[in-house]
Amino acid sequence: PEVAGKSIYAGAGVITDAIRESIEGLPVVRGVTATEQDPIDGITATQKKGLLEGLGISPMQVTGGFYNVKIGFDGYNQTKTKKFPQGQPNQMIARAVESGTSLRKKHPFVRPAVKSSRKAAEQAMIETADKEIKKIMG
Repeated sequence: PEVAGKSIYAGAGVITDAIRESIEGLPVVRGVTATEQDPIDGITATQKKGLLEGLGISPMQVTGGFYNVKIGFDGYNQTKTKKFPQGQPNQMIARAVESGTSLRKKHPFVRPAVKSSRKAAEQAMIETADKEIKKIMG
C-alpha cells in the first residue's frame, strides 16, 4: 500500500504541475463586461490567482482495493459579489473557463494538460514504484 500510494502521488504531482502551467498560460482580461454577442475571452488576474491557489490533490482513498486521488479545485477567489459574498468558487470558475458559457469563451486548460502529461505521469509512477520496491528489498 505504501509503494502504491507514493507512486500514485508522484503521477498526480506531474499532472497537477501540468495543469498549473496551463493555468499560467490563460489569457488575462481586465474590467470587461460580457454579453452573449461579445463574451469574455480570458480570465481576470484574481480568478487566475484563485485557480492557482485552489488547485490541489485530495488525500488518498482506498475503495474496493483501488487507490484513488483526485486533482481539482477548492476554495474561493477574492472576487466578492452580491451572489458570492465570500468570493467566487474556484470550481465554478474552472468549469466555466474549461467549457465556456454563454458569457465566456472556452479556454480548455485541464483536458489538454492531462492529455499531454499522461505519459510523464505514468513514467513517474513506474520510477517511484521501482525506487520504493528497491528500498524494501534492500
